[in-house]
Amino acid sequence: MHVYKPTNPGKAVITKNEVCTASRKAAGFVRHLEIDISGTDLVGKCVPGQSIGVIPPGVDANGKTHKVRLYSLASPAAGEDGQGHIVSTTVKRTIDEHWDDHSLFLGVASNFLCDARPGDEITVTGPAGKRFVLPENPADHDYVFIATGTGIAPFRGMALELLQADAQSRIALMMGAPYATDLIYDDQFRALATTHENFSYHTALSRQGQEDGKDRMYVQGRIPADIDQLGPLLASERTLIYICGIAGMEIGIFQELTRCLPPDVLAQYLHIDDDTRAGIDEWTRRMIHKQVKPTRRVMMEVYA
Repeated sequence: MHVYKPTNPGKAVITKNEVCTASRKAAGFVRHLEIDISGTDLVGKCVPGQSIGVIPPGVDANGKTHKVRLYSLASPAAGEDGQGHIVSTTVKRTIDEHWDDHSLFLGVASNFLCDARPGDEITVTGPAGKRFVLPENPADHDYVFIATGTGIAPFRGMALELLQADAQSRIALMMGAPYATDLIYDDQFRALATTHENFSYHTALSRQGQEDGKDRMYVQGRIPADIDQLGPLLASERTLIYICGIAGMEIGIFQELTRCLPPDVLAQYLHIDDDTRAGIDEWTRRMIHKQVKPTRRVMMEVYA
């Protein structure tokens, strides 16, 4: 980790910048960026689940160099090119208002990256992160990946890593978005589900009905909705759960796991006492790691 630090960053070059939502009519602007790290010490040292840092050009309001922003890698360890020279990430433009005066707020790093064109040079750091990565022997496990928003980025890299290695691991990817237009990398995941029997793709739309006729649901709703498919996978002693997305999504996932799984299967993923289980409808995120304790088979990477 930390081959390049903010005090001694490296230089890389943008090679691709394209929209990666299911439709250009999506509520947010999300782009897939590919970055050439050839000639840097990052080659061969970036794995899915880690992040790469970007330092935007210019200075902040206090005249200081902008701080590094971290973006999850969306590429497998071999990179987009199969040689580890081209890595990728998923960036959503930050566009908001200041609460006090309602003036426009634009995220410095996200807009810099979304505006970047092939050939543009960027300043990079990293890689960062060692806990939210695939295990040392990935083929020894099966996987349930659960994402919302740009939390899908590491799972694109992980899924490609596993499938390109022709591992026979079973993989279920659950993706939540407000509308079908907001699904990220949707075409690619649908193609993977068609060509790989061991990969399944489950979408949940929170503001419109589902393709299978079910009512709108958050991503955790796919657990009871698809329990016939997900139940046997979750019951396997090989299975690991990875969760990535907006902070707060974890508790809903844990509630549905508790409702849907037999106690002996649930114990593989969560430690919960009887009193806590009885009050399941009142669970809050503050209870995680206290009354609702994930085991080592649950990995989480969430952001505000």
